[in-house]
Amino acid sequence: MEQVPSGISLATVLRFVDVATDALSAAREEIDALNVYPVPDGDTGTNMFLTFSAARDAVREAAQDGHDVVAGLAAFRRAALLSARGNSGVILSQMLGALAVRMERAAPDEDPAYVVAEAMRRATEASYEAVAVPVEGTILTVARAASDAAVALVGGAERAVTPSDVFAAAATAAREALALTPTQLKVLADAGVVDAGGRGLCVVLDAAERVLTGRHQVSEPGHHKTPRIPVRVPDDELTEGGPAYEVMFLLDADETAVGVLRSELAALGDSLVVVGGDDLWNVHVHVDDVGAAIEAGIRAGRPHRIRVTHFAEQVAEHRHRDASRSGRRIVAVTFGDGLRDLFAGAGALVVEAGVGRRPSTGEILAAIEESQAAEVVVMPNDPDSLRVAEIAARTAEDGGHVRVAVIPTHAQVQGLAAIAVHEPGRSFDQDVLEMTATARHARHGAVTVAAKQAFTTAGPCEPGDVLGVIDGDFALIGSDLLEVATGVVGRLLGAGGELVTLVAGQAEEAAELAERCAAWVEETHPLVDVVVYEGGQERYPLLMSVE
Repeated sequence: MEQVPSGISLATVLRFVDVATDALSAAREEIDALNVYPVPDGDTGTNMFLTFSAARDAVREAAQDGHDVVAGLAAFRRAALLSARGNSGVILSQMLGALAVRMERAAPDEDPAYVVAEAMRRATEASYEAVAVPVEGTILTVARAASDAAVALVGGAERAVTPSDVFAAAATAAREALALTPTQLKVLADAGVVDAGGRGLCVVLDAAERVLTGRHQVSEPGHHKTPRIPVRVPDDELTEGGPAYEVMFLLDADETAVGVLRSELAALGDSLVVVGGDDLWNVHVHVDDVGAAIEAGIRAGRPHRIRVTHFAEQVAEHRHRDASRSGRRIVAVTFGDGLRDLFAGAGALVVEAGVGRRPSTGEILAAIEESQAAEVVVMPNDPDSLRVAEIAARTAEDGGHVRVAVIPTHAQVQGLAAIAVHEPGRSFDQDVLEMTATARHARHGAVTVAAKQAFTTAGPCEPGDVLGVIDGDFALIGSDLLEVATGVVGRLLGAGGELVTLVAGQAEEAAELAERCAAWVEETHPLVDVVVYEGGQERYPLLMSVE
């Protein structure tokens, strides 16, 4: 497996982002509860989780597309910048970006441990530079302690050290610095908590230590114990006299204009963080005058993805969110306009996806939250989206009074079969059981056209060959779409069946192919019912299932 000069392979990066995302998911509710500074809006854990999970999804997609570790790190840092949420999420994205850049650009002859320590130092510097008024006792302090420990280990070591040693030293120092944050920031001491952002950073560093060393940190009395929250801040206690709104946006602008923007926004409010580079920036500020903040962005360049949060409304929403949940909803991932309409018409909340554009954990989690249901059933309808859906489901259950079940649908047609038997009047467990059983018994297939020469499970293929897929594996290779399509349906019907579902793709010949295939089924299997839908999916002229 290819490595960057730091000695860290793409496989290690992938393992790290998975472990860190899972860890942030598990700690999300705790971190949200610790959130009292700069505004007690209870979303620091959520913001850090969503920022990191989006970056994780990007590096996994890069790996699936065959890119190397350098390209994977580049995708990781860009996604972190584009998806950063909240004050701590933006700072975390800047740290992750600086860390990745230093590792990407390491020289082949550099000592791996030095590269990692230097990367951590630059990440800390970048985070301090991003904040208009750095405050000690926050994520910045924890980051500096971690990088100082890393640099000191490499510089003063009498023996050879490895990247594993560096991350272990950094994680230990971060935990110790986190425990001291209440002594540095009065609002933390008054609430009896440690800094929420610092806690989130410790979770990420602990994940790195775990992946590289195999050690899993467990809090023990008197041994680097991470303080939990002994006193909860009242839900309606906002910072007295502080700005009322959080404004965030992405900005296309050159670095000179951003310098002016920083000065203008600093005069309008506080908690100013501007991160990025290469003419793309993520801007975060707390202000009373939302219009003035956005106008400053317009003068600097082109602001987009503008998000405005009224803190008082956000706190009220957190307080009443759980009480307002009722009923049961379906969340379905779809890959085509027609399929989107089919699932939406059946009452599902749709998360749209496409070739090379699979949904992120954050998108599925947002759909679960948007449903406002007490019970949610998620259908990923794609094997590569299953894990993302499971993480989103677990995160939603950890964060509120909602039950979420994921039905492991590996194909759109399995999702269609499952939603057809959905019955809100049944108990949740029984409904999930019936939908899962129906999806599992829907044998599925597809036809596609080879884009390049390859060796498949059905044998070698050339560009332009028609490929028949059965239950995710290539089973037929031919030259005629109809011949291969009927061959797939015939095999699916070999074990019996009462209903054939055909879903036409967006290709020109797809609708005619579906109709001709339906006619073949009616002629050769007169006792079998056939339904045809327009799915609009890419790459696959025809999807099919047999129930």
